Amino acid sequence: MRNKLVRGTGKQKFPVPTAAEIRLLQILWDLKEATVEDVVNAHPERERPHYKTTQTLLRIMEKKGFIAHEARGRVFVFRPLASRKIIDQLSVQALVSRNFHGSAAGLLINLLESSSIKKKELDELESRIREYREKHEQGDRE
Repeated sequence: MRNKLVRGTGKQKFPVPTAAEIRLLQILWDLKEATVEDVVNAHPERERPHYKTTQTLLRIMEKKGFIAHEARGRVFVFRPLASRKIIDQLSVQALVSRNFHGSAAGLLINLLESSSIKKKELDELESRIREYREKHEQGDRE
């Protein structure tokens, strides 16, 4: 399941990233571009991965299409190709498929039942649901 290709926006397809890949993507999204050393040093000191491990993982991520690199002198500078939004959507799709038999409503109901949600967040959810209904009801009439 983890390696299943899911269509993103446009023609690019990305596999669902692993937890370690998401951590490195988050660093690259924040930094915009980074060397292996920059990525290693962006971790809290007591959680820093080994340089070679990080380098290997970045190469794997590049093969999967998540990132690209450019040589600048003797160092490689990596930048993300996959946006946060696409990766978030892929991760949610995988979660819904794996844990909720493909039911987005099942995920939403579980979230509402298992955690405390602030009134402001509930209001935002209600607004998004209304927008979703309006958009899809118009499409159903056409």
